[in-house]
Amino acid sequence: MENRIGKSYVARKALFAKGLRDGRLTVQEIEEALPSGTLTAAERWLLYYSLRAAQVEIIDEVTGQVDHGFLLEQEAAPSEH
Repeated sequence: MENRIGKSYVARKALFAKGLRDGRLTVQEIEEALPSGTLTAAERWLLYYSLRAAQVEIIDEVTGQVDHGFLLEQEAAPSEH
């Protein structure tokens, strides 16, 4: 059945399960499971967005920084009154 569904689907499903269970994933885990060329840019963006929406923290293992996506850009933008 895996061949019919596709390896990237199975990998994404496993990532979500691990992320929901642990509450976090590293960028490196995601990139290892879904190397470049596995997903389109839009699919990759949607994966990261969906993980964040599910309250899975995405951390860069090298720098230790949490990937908040666009959240930091929105917070940094001056508010208009």
